[in-house]
Amino acid sequence: MTAEPGTTEPGTSGPDAAAPDAAAPDAGELTIGELAGRFGLATHVLRHWEDMGVLVPARRVGGQRRYAPGQAAEVAMILLGKESGFSLEEIRRFADGPGRADRRALLLRRRAGLLERIAAARASLALVEHALECDAEDFRRCPEFLRTVTARLPQGASGPGGGAGG
Repeated sequence: MTAEPGTTEPGTSGPDAAAPDAAAPDAGELTIGELAGRFGLATHVLRHWEDMGVLVPARRVGGQRRYAPGQAAEVAMILLGKESGFSLEEIRRFADGPGRADRRALLLRRRAGLLERIAAARASLALVEHALECDAEDFRRCPEFLRTVTARLPQGASGPGGGAGG
């Protein structure tokens, strides 16, 4: 490591001579607060990720975590994984470098889950759009809305209005 100007005194020698450089952050290193702040996260989130084995500080200086500049990309990948519905355990398994077959199986399961979420979101959007455009005085009395409600009922349950005369 090359010392930055002013980090050591010229001519210093002895067992403590390297101490200032050993504790000084490398160029571009980030503290836990700085890394978390870049993503608008609380520091306890990164600590939890460390406990779960998905994020490992590059090193520690005096007990403080120091992250390499490239670890911001790791945080971004973790966030993307979480937004895609992966658990921290699944993200850790990816980081551990699973074999191609294991990775593919995990991705296929996640894709199926995402397709279900997309279908549910599309159905919800269609219902909201219908309610916004519905000519009925009260969209809850609209035949199309009532069909949607009835379709959502568990099998054997009575429809809107309790069944008789509705």
